[in-house]
Amino acid sequence: MNSTSAEEQFLSLMKEDGSIVTTEAEVEKIFNALKPIKTSFLIGDWDPGDLDTGHVGSKGLKGLRWAGKDFRSEDDGDPIMVLDDAGKRVYNEEWGHSSLREMVYRGVISAAMIYDIKPIIDHFRYVNEDIVLGAMDSPKIMGTESIFYFFLKRRKGSS
Repeated sequence: MNSTSAEEQFLSLMKEDGSIVTTEAEVEKIFNALKPIKTSFLIGDWDPGDLDTGHVGSKGLKGLRWAGKDFRSEDDGDPIMVLDDAGKRVYNEEWGHSSLREMVYRGVISAAMIYDIKPIIDHFRYVNEDIVLGAMDSPKIMGTESIFYFFLKRRKGSS
């Protein structure tokens, strides 16, 4: 990596429309260099960021009309918010709820979201006060060779 910080490298990938097209390998390097966060940092409502590495997970979430994640507390979260037919942000019951915990991932203790009814753990790292980078670890669904990377943007007025 060059002399710019991992946070700056991630933000430099963003296009004017807020989307990112890059490789899984590039995002992995950046993710591994980002700072950890506490679970309390995630409390609030988050919009999804479009991070296209060609991973099948990106296409799947677009098909669901993914609208982010909401965390009311460490023990009460909605891992998959979607847009209904009227364009309203609603909880997707098929994905259950979630909890936040600090976990070790790639040797770093940071916030993670554990799905209540799916074998999925999302690990998070700090980009800035309003953006986190996530790594969805779900070997029973996507295999051990594939991590789905995504990012979240804090919704205005949410904390």
